[in-house]
Amino acid sequence: MSKTKESVNFAPQKEYIYIKINKMDKLFIFDTTLRDGEQVPGCQLNTVEKIQVAKQLEALGVDVIEAGFPISSPGDFNSVIEISKAVTWPTICALTRAVEKDIDCAAEALQYAKHKRIHTGIGTSESHIRYKFNSTPEEIIERAVAAVKYAKRYVEDVEFYAEDAGRTDNEYLARVIEAVTKAGATVCNIPDTTGFRTPYEYGEKIKYLYEHVDAFAAGKSILSTHCHNDLGMATANTVAGILNGARQAEVTINGIGERAGNTSLEEIAMIFKTHPDLGIDTNINTTKIYPTSRMVSSLMNMPVQPNKAIVGRNAFAHSSGIHQDGVLKNASTYEIMNPKDVGIDDNAIVLTARSGRAALKHRLSVNGVDIDGERLDKVYEEFLKLADKKKEITDDDILVLAGADRSASHNVKLDYLQVTTGKGVRSVASIGLLIANEKFESAASGNGPVDAAIKALKTIIKRQMTLREFTIQAISKGSDDMGKVHMQVEYDGKVYYGFGANTDIVTASVEAYIDCINKFK
Repeated sequence: MSKTKESVNFAPQKEYIYIKINKMDKLFIFDTTLRDGEQVPGCQLNTVEKIQVAKQLEALGVDVIEAGFPISSPGDFNSVIEISKAVTWPTICALTRAVEKDIDCAAEALQYAKHKRIHTGIGTSESHIRYKFNSTPEEIIERAVAAVKYAKRYVEDVEFYAEDAGRTDNEYLARVIEAVTKAGATVCNIPDTTGFRTPYEYGEKIKYLYEHVDAFAAGKSILSTHCHNDLGMATANTVAGILNGARQAEVTINGIGERAGNTSLEEIAMIFKTHPDLGIDTNINTTKIYPTSRMVSSLMNMPVQPNKAIVGRNAFAHSSGIHQDGVLKNASTYEIMNPKDVGIDDNAIVLTARSGRAALKHRLSVNGVDIDGERLDKVYEEFLKLADKKKEITDDDILVLAGADRSASHNVKLDYLQVTTGKGVRSVASIGLLIANEKFESAASGNGPVDAAIKALKTIIKRQMTLREFTIQAISKGSDDMGKVHMQVEYDGKVYYGFGANTDIVTASVEAYIDCINKFK
């Protein structure tokens, strides 16, 4: 195996080897936004929304779409079926445990996929073997092999994941991976499930497997990275894995995922685009990155942090006078990427009350939302109402408006809200609700306008509800900007997640609470 690049110091006194397999290697992009990404509390999508995201991922150029975990719920099962029907060229992947009924279910869900993959696996770390499975290392290998062989009865393309591989001994991990590749695994996923490893350690793990499992050098199977961001190293670990022989990266849009999230698709795609000397190529159409990011953020009601690499609203912003001077003279002084390369139009059309439907439709399209007809008319009506209150409409505003029609079918709706508050007086709120089109009214006082409004709401909705979390998204563009509220409400032992947005933060808070109520089972 040749070394085409000298050592890079990822750790003191240690050699980091860059494995080059071909002159220009293809990196397969495996997107798990609809599976791992959707496990974020409050970010669940319905089937129609999942299809919308899947089609956008196809346009983006993703090679593999992990569409769900079919055995986990009827909703996931149905989503995998419908996504399989909706997209054409990407491989559709379904997750399973190393359990035959899981694999049977996945195979049934994938029946309409043009290109299908079953993703099965089992935990391999000492803690998983001992505490999760109460098993032995040899039994785990037997179960892993049996699962791969069983999945091969249904599909040729079988991916195996070694859960908690990041904390698995390398020698034992190589034994597991050698066994499953001999059983027919076409891809071997090496997850850093807890986000614990450093880039050097994770790179060394991938390198060890590449050099000790015959199937990889022979081209019979490929290694895959799947890194979590608990210590902020997901992207760095993924790059380290790729430079040491992995040729598939498992990622999510905006880096969403459980706990601190997963590796960001946009970061991996742009790292290799801006470093062509590394000789790694992807199929990603980078100009569609920003619209895809905004679509996922809007549908999941999960804001992108302003300083997020590639897609944050400050990613191409320059506030320092020195930086501004340099950029005005030559953008390359402080920008290593052209905003247009990721789909950001730096000559954006500014939306105001005088803008027409065409301008609104264009701006929505730039943000990954394509609407027409009656739905566009409804959004435009709400846009005009908002534009009368604001000097300028932001992208965040129109994404909120585009998602507002999702509440049209809610059983409980806010009719009106009036709040009296001020220094030295107790806040009082009057509220009107439409419940199944019947009007209810109430009033209450409270410790502040939000408390008063929610108390008035509770006098109508007489249930034992407890507010568990109340978060206002940062407002930084002006006092007339939309306030975004995320809320968690506990009812009957379960926690429900709600979202509201309005130029008035009290109204946004009540709408978020009502959003939770409409989800009560």
